[in-house]
Amino acid sequence: MVRSFAFVAGAGVLSLLFIGGCASPAPEAPAASGAPASGGVAAMAAPEGEYPTKGKAIAVSGPPPEETGWEAQTVVTGIPNGWGMAWLPDGRLLVTQKGGGISVVQDGSHTPNAITGAPIPAAIGQGGLMDIVVHPDFAQNGFLFFTYSTGTNEANRTVLARGTLSGTSITDLKVLAETNIDKSGGQHFGSRVAFLPDKTLLFSIGDGGNPPSAYNGKNIRDYAQDLSTTNGKVLRMDADGRAPADNPFVGKSGADPLIYTYGHRNIQGLAVDAKGRVFANEHGARGGDELNILIPGGNYGWPLATYSNEYSGPAISDKQALPDMVDPIVAWTPCPAPSGLVAYTGSEFPAWRGSLMSGGLAGQDIRRVAVDEKGRVTGQTKLSMGVRIRDVRMGPDGHLYALTDEGRGRIFKIVAKK
Repeated sequence: MVRSFAFVAGAGVLSLLFIGGCASPAPEAPAASGAPASGGVAAMAAPEGEYPTKGKAIAVSGPPPEETGWEAQTVVTGIPNGWGMAWLPDGRLLVTQKGGGISVVQDGSHTPNAITGAPIPAAIGQGGLMDIVVHPDFAQNGFLFFTYSTGTNEANRTVLARGTLSGTSITDLKVLAETNIDKSGGQHFGSRVAFLPDKTLLFSIGDGGNPPSAYNGKNIRDYAQDLSTTNGKVLRMDADGRAPADNPFVGKSGADPLIYTYGHRNIQGLAVDAKGRVFANEHGARGGDELNILIPGGNYGWPLATYSNEYSGPAISDKQALPDMVDPIVAWTPCPAPSGLVAYTGSEFPAWRGSLMSGGLAGQDIRRVAVDEKGRVTGQTKLSMGVRIRDVRMGPDGHLYALTDEGRGRIFKIVAKK
């Protein structure tokens, strides 16, 4: 049984008509306190059950209201095209550099290329050295995990690898997973990684690109619906790259056993909250960026059901929802081009606890999205940063940190305004 639509009225204007969006398909988008206000976001129709998964989300046609009572303090400046952030138990912050290399941030300063042995990426378009995550048992095993692009402009893939860090050196680099078809062009590699409470690892992979990018005579993005390929998917594996026995497609003929969810365009944010729920933010094309709850085995619709338009103007699909496909809890238009996602767990802003914090490239902001026990969105605000935000993470000190998408990138710490 599907519940009726509900929406929160207020400062934002709700509309089912998409206008504007991410202006350019390359690289991803143009450069450019208290409880959340009850405007600019809609709760989607939800079935009886644990999470809302059916019925259309209502599009947001304008930006949400501004968050107040905060300010951004600059921690460091000069990170070379930073992409992902991860803290080590000893307090060092590792930041991947899109062109290759890892910066180390410590005590208010940073050292580029401070870690040797990192994967060497093929820095093609949106690709490069992307995300980084530290194993929950790092103190015992020293494991770091990386995503990056390999190949050439004519044939390239997204890769997940594991290495062992000792001091400032990575050794024993091992590829755990990679896309199983070669795509052309420099679009839609993904990619984020996140650990689940059971210490299995999620790895998001983009669909491969916009038309005319194709493989075997078919648009590359159509493979997001093909369970024999890993493009447009989220994979789940153990620390050695093996598919857990309870993965949803283990034993299914023709399906890759690593697949956890499918039907994605380009996820660049993964977050696991205190309840163990998995959230992902995802780039649409011209409009239709999404925030989703990931449910094992879920089909998230791309490109058969979407709020996105082609960059040339027409709707990509005449369907925004389809039976047996999981719908977004938020669909954003104009698109913020989301990148980086984390659940707020700090104490400085008590009203933020449990909210999702989503970085924005085109939006040049951080969206705060409040979600209730059933996964329904109850409100949204934004922290206007004035610069493209590539990643957001919670630091070991309980503060929210944001990494900018710049040649000389900055890291900001979000604190209460004095």
